[in-house]
Amino acid sequence: MNFDYLSAFSRNIGWITYEEQQILRTKRIAIAGLGGVGGSHLLTLTRLGVGGFNIADMDIFELANFNRQTGADVKAVGLSKVEVMAVKAREINPTLELRSFSEGVTEANLTAFLDDVDLYIDGLDFFALDIRAKVFAACTKLGIPAITAAPLGMGVALLNFLPGRMTFEEYFGLENQPENEQIVRFLMGLSPGMLQTSYLVEPRAVNLALRRGPSTAMACELCAGVAATEALKILLRRGKVFAAPWGIHFDAYRNKLIRTWRPGGNQNPLQRIGLRIARKKFLAKASERSSVQTKSQPSPIEQILELARWAPSGDNTQPWRFEIIADNHIVIHGFDTRDHCVYDFKGRASQIAIGALLENIAIAASSRGLAADWTLRPDSPETAPTIDVYFSPDPAIKPNPLIPYIPARATQRRAMKRRPLNAQEKMRLTESLGDNYTVLWLDKSEDRLKSAWLMFRNGKVRLTMPEAYEVHKNIIQWNARVSEDRIPDRAVGLNPLALGLMKWAMRKWSRVNFLNTYMAGTLMPRVELDLIPGIFCAGHFALLTDKPPASIGDYLSAGRALQRFWLTATRLGLQLQPEMTPLIFASYIRESAKFTCLDAVEKQAKRLANELTDLLGDEFVPRAVFMGRIGEGQQPEARSIRKPLSDLLIGR
Repeated sequence: MNFDYLSAFSRNIGWITYEEQQILRTKRIAIAGLGGVGGSHLLTLTRLGVGGFNIADMDIFELANFNRQTGADVKAVGLSKVEVMAVKAREINPTLELRSFSEGVTEANLTAFLDDVDLYIDGLDFFALDIRAKVFAACTKLGIPAITAAPLGMGVALLNFLPGRMTFEEYFGLENQPENEQIVRFLMGLSPGMLQTSYLVEPRAVNLALRRGPSTAMACELCAGVAATEALKILLRRGKVFAAPWGIHFDAYRNKLIRTWRPGGNQNPLQRIGLRIARKKFLAKASERSSVQTKSQPSPIEQILELARWAPSGDNTQPWRFEIIADNHIVIHGFDTRDHCVYDFKGRASQIAIGALLENIAIAASSRGLAADWTLRPDSPETAPTIDVYFSPDPAIKPNPLIPYIPARATQRRAMKRRPLNAQEKMRLTESLGDNYTVLWLDKSEDRLKSAWLMFRNGKVRLTMPEAYEVHKNIIQWNARVSEDRIPDRAVGLNPLALGLMKWAMRKWSRVNFLNTYMAGTLMPRVELDLIPGIFCAGHFALLTDKPPASIGDYLSAGRALQRFWLTATRLGLQLQPEMTPLIFASYIRESAKFTCLDAVEKQAKRLANELTDLLGDEFVPRAVFMGRIGEGQQPEARSIRKPLSDLLIGR
């Protein structure tokens, strides 16, 4: 094929003129770093018709680059990024004028790297702050416009540094600062609004002290589009170009665009406040960096347990510890919380949770072609069930399709869509339970209203008894979006006003009692946590056994069935919230067990036990092992996570 420049880039004409296209052909852009953003910059600007580039990168492509770097593929692994990207760019425009710096940009070659350059675009690794500052300083000295477009979350933060305007150093203030301080200043300078932090679902993935952070291809491509647009305006001298201290941050996930203005850069009073917050948030573990050791590759059993630990448990208590005996044998040391948690009647809630853990183990083991068989030690006490799990190869076992949904499964305490479940969804959910279990659907309008009202009235029981208060005050982690061992306050489901009032009241029972007695203190949380979500959902349900459960083994099996049901719901794009208080309080009443010191509360619980019987039916109440509401909705942004596996392993 005979390459013709004007034909190749003719579709640009209209947004730019024919004459402007010819001008772009004469321009040269320097790009340092050809990874996530740099490679996309190069190809996007090549398609714009820019005729020359100076490109620098010392690195090679690796498997970890595949999620975001445009040059990363199976054929490129182990090859120089500069050489691979040069080939890709020339496949778009064979007439490109390319100068490659395979040693990366350094102090020694900086002058040559910026020689005859009309514009510099930053593609360096986020943590390469020393050489970045030197490149921008050289651009200032030479009068070269410079752009940095940072991929943050699923968005882009843009800053332009133009000749005669505020410089990189004047804005960021990195000179003579410790390395960790430079990192925080660079991050906050790029993103004063920090739009990306609100949807970070795995905070441990960000560790500035260890120079580690997550990335997305969407952010890299957004950077390329935004930077190329700024390059067009700068090179063709048309269109408004905002220069530092002005910046732009667009976040596609949040559908939000903000224009930032920080006169004085990081010396701005607002920035200084943000910097103090960022130091505490991102560098809290910086002092531990020297003690961090490289972990060895986890064993197959550890990989199974890494997934299994995501099993649900009441208030995120995680009533289990693991002991690895051999390559094919682990012991689960379970425990229950009946001695201090009113919701764990006879340890049944903990036993169901351990059953969910066992199901997770079996599902996770299937990824390695292993069968997982378990036995409950008959001599272990009821309050601390001990379970042996043995793994054995089974060629017939295929990876369970529920595997990826184990860590994705979560509790949604907020309102969902009222769309009823269709017949296919109900069938798949019912089939997931296996033999000896069925679902009682409560999704007709009257049943949904009755269920919501029942939960609303049970809410008064749990919010007015001191025994429940002792549980509630210990299970909430305040000012948190995620929690390893409790429920983060943002996941509770209350609005900020109610949450603030709750935080104040939960410090003392006397405050709770005062609000309940004189201020109708339970009304707002019950409306928001029970009534509204109970109405706004696809419906409610109860999981039933063929016969009333009577042993620990029965509740363990029920937990396994529940986990299959919940994971299947997650796979179908459905959200779920447990609604166990009616069953728990009814169990106390049915077995004449004392659970509160307040007679009025106990009388109310007896009335509600009768209402539960009216809702489910006499024959179904003793067979019900789980109740909940279900529906279509978004994945919750705040949630309980789990303790790291290292905290759950014993005997090591």
